[in-house]
Parts: sequence; structure tokens; C-alpha cells
Amino acid sequence: MSKLSLTRRHLILSGASVAAVGLSGLPVPARAKGVAPTRSMRGGSNNYLPDAPIVDRIGRGGFWMTGTVRRAGDGQPLSGQRIQIWAHTTEGHERDPHSHGATLTDANGQFRLEMPQIVPAFGQPHGHLAYDSGTFKTVFLRPVMASAQDKTLEAHFVLEPA
Repeated sequence: MSKLSLTRRHLILSGASVAAVGLSGLPVPARAKGVAPTRSMRGGSNNYLPDAPIVDRIGRGGFWMTGTVRRAGDGQPLSGQRIQIWAHTTEGHERDPHSHGATLTDANGQFRLEMPQIVPAFGQPHGHLAYDSGTFKTVFLRPVMASAQDKTLEAHFVLEPA
């Protein structure tokens, strides 16, 4: 006759198996939790200037800021959303009005705006982006580039109703 050994490890593994399969013995279906809203980043609103104009390009260009805008919960792309962009660049400081501009998202919730090359400010090459149109809660982002030589920076917004 074999002896049943109930160690703590066996109990934990047995409990994990039941949780994974469920009490019925059938696999438990995955539960969709929805898409969580983006939280504003610390320092994202630094040098923000309300109502920056919608532009085709900031300065002479050469660098691309890109990203997406989706709705919290279902993740649906949001078209026609205004995204303001500003940064410390080869053509100006992030507090200069000519270093600010805005663009609108396309039918797929994507945005893209050309601007001068971002250069390090306070030791980090970074950009600033804001959704501030009022239909959804305002969100400020401050993504940091991996390298000052990068030619693109990407940021993604998931917005919740205001």
C-alpha cells in the first residue's frame, strides 16, 4: 500500500490546478477586462500652451511623432481627436510657441506629425503630447526616447469620458 503524502507543495499545486480548470473540470473561459485608460505622466504638462494651432508640420521637420488614440473600455479607435505636441528641438525650446503644434487623428485613430529633431533637455531626449479637447479626460504624456539619434517617437492614448 502506498502512503499518501500531503505536503504544502502538493496542496498549492492542487489548488492551482483547480483554479486553472475550474470546479466543473472544464477550462475556465478567458475574461475580457477591457482597455484601461492612460494616466497622465509626471512632467507631461510642463510648458503646455493651451490651444496650440493645428499644423501640417512644426518647423522644418525631420523627426516624426506618431501614435494612436483609442477609447477606454472597448479599445475602439477614435477619429478626429486633437493631439498637441511640443518638445525641446534643434529649432527651439519646449516653452517656445513655435515649438508647439497640434494634429488630428485619422479614421483609424492614428496621428503623425513631423517636427524638428528632439534634443535632450535635462539629460533626456523626450517629447510632450496632450489630449485636451474636452470630450474625454485630459491626458499629458512625456515619453522618453531610447537615443537622442532616434528619428521617431511613439505615444498611445486610451481616453475615458470627461
